[in-house]
Amino acid sequence: MSINKLKTMFTVKLKNNVARFLGVFSYSRQAILLVWQTSPRYTLLLALLTVIAGIVPTAIAYIGQLIVDGVIAAAEIFSSMSGLISEQHVGQGPISSIIPSDLVFFFFVEALLVIALLSSQRGISAIQSLFRGLLGHKVNWLILKKSQTLSLAQFEDSEFYDKLVRARREASTRPLGLVNKTFGLLQNGIALAGFGVLLGQFSPWIIAMLLVAALPGFFVETHFSNKAFGLFRWRSPEARQQNYLETLLAREDNAKEMKLFGLGNLFLDRYNAIFNKLYKEDRSLTLRRDTWGLVMDVFGNIIFYVAFAWIIVAAVRGDISIGQMTMYLMVFKQGQSAIKASLSSISGMYEDNLYLSNLYEFLDQPGLETSGEAKQGAELNDGFRFENVTFYYDGKERPALKNVSFHIKPGDSLAIVGENGSGKTTLIKLLTRLYLPSEGRILFDGTDLNDWNVDALHQEIGVIFQDFIRYQLLAGENIGVGRVEKIEEEDLWKQAAEKGQASNFIGELPDQYQTQLGKWFKNGQELSGGQWQKMALARAFMRKDARVLILDEPTAAMDAQAEADIFSEFSQRMKDKMTILISHRFSTVRTARHIMVMDKGEVIEMGSHQKLIELNSVYARLFNLQAKGYL
Repeated sequence: MSINKLKTMFTVKLKNNVARFLGVFSYSRQAILLVWQTSPRYTLLLALLTVIAGIVPTAIAYIGQLIVDGVIAAAEIFSSMSGLISEQHVGQGPISSIIPSDLVFFFFVEALLVIALLSSQRGISAIQSLFRGLLGHKVNWLILKKSQTLSLAQFEDSEFYDKLVRARREASTRPLGLVNKTFGLLQNGIALAGFGVLLGQFSPWIIAMLLVAALPGFFVETHFSNKAFGLFRWRSPEARQQNYLETLLAREDNAKEMKLFGLGNLFLDRYNAIFNKLYKEDRSLTLRRDTWGLVMDVFGNIIFYVAFAWIIVAAVRGDISIGQMTMYLMVFKQGQSAIKASLSSISGMYEDNLYLSNLYEFLDQPGLETSGEAKQGAELNDGFRFENVTFYYDGKERPALKNVSFHIKPGDSLAIVGENGSGKTTLIKLLTRLYLPSEGRILFDGTDLNDWNVDALHQEIGVIFQDFIRYQLLAGENIGVGRVEKIEEEDLWKQAAEKGQASNFIGELPDQYQTQLGKWFKNGQELSGGQWQKMALARAFMRKDARVLILDEPTAAMDAQAEADIFSEFSQRMKDKMTILISHRFSTVRTARHIMVMDKGEVIEMGSHQKLIELNSVYARLFNLQAKGYL
């Protein structure tokens, strides 16, 4: 390979590395803007104090030189006069007359400068502490707000969930860290400019020595920052699994199975195994990082003592005064610290930018498409239509739904039956626009769901999923969340509780609708599985104006009598609306006007109970099998 080709390859690689290094800093502007938006007043005050803290050290060093030289000059004057005055006379105060007035002035100026420096440093620390809480809240609020715009499919994607975990783990502290380092760099830059002016009077080469002492350590820190970020990024799944194991071991709703099945030691061992693996990687990186850091610190100190010797020799030869020697040594040492701090800030900013890429990678994720504006369909009371709807989960070759078509109008009731995994709940999530079809379309009142305003569409739907949430809230609020704009209206709580068969047991709670539910908070009351299910049903009934009510396995934890009562109430109150029921109990399913049988994502039978019994196929076989259990 020719020399020219090698030069070209080296140049291209160097340019790419520099471009990649500088590209990482693209998030600095966003972080500073975020800090400004959090508190403009604190940001301006932090900038002002940073400038003061950067200027004052140079002034202190220069005044220090004047004080030392002034003291030496005064001592020489006093020495020359000591033979002319008696000891008694000296004690009466001529010494004070010998001390120059400008030396006294310099003394008070330096004292004021030191106070100014201490005050600015204390102020910077106080503002950073205040910012820590404000900015941490701001970033977490942005993450949580963004999560509300995302699709259900994104939450169910493990790779996407890793992005969410990475964003939440580090990003709440990184913006403030980046801004602190930015202002620290500004402070040290101002100080270095002043130090450079003073040191340049001695020799420009001593400034070069400062850089030579600091740059190797900077490159080492940058290298290991990359390594640390790489570790953090690729092992997100392990960290998330560790968090999951913590949840299994420490949540009250998991405690029963943990104890009965003796799972504690199994999961503790897995938890320890993950920790040991991650700790081993961290230990290796820490030892290598600190070993090289020590080497660079020793190298920097060698350079300092070379400069130290040079300055002392210059003072001994009379090239500089003792005051100048003191100033140059102090300035060189402070300059060395300032350069090291500056390069450390740049390295830290680089690392913070790497971690901030996680935050903005998450915040820039495209959310659920909500461009629709329709708040009313083109064909009022046409109901829901599925037209050849097919849906694939990301990364899956087999469709979860395939060519599903049906029509349900107001006044219709539809029951969906099928084995687990047949696509029943997936269909409901498509109907409620939690998923978007891969093929085909879904219409509500003649308008494609994609063209509906999502909030307006959801106001038309009351739904309870089989995996409903058990909110650790007041009993009334547990119902009220079903219609958030009416969450404080107790009359609606009570009406919905009556419809959901929850009013009787709520009346027996210590504070009735004001009773705290769950065990997470003080005086919380736990409910049985069936009672929680009735709370969820009442929640669905909060939307009394909704035109479609969807119940996905709503009575699985209830006894047969409670289920019969629920559906009797259900049938009476929903005569003019659309109802969709998913259930494995055929005694309930048979009351629906239409029954749809699903298998492997396809609709294989559809009709009334009587029609499907006469067809004597899948539905009839399943119905007869269940009916034998009651004989």
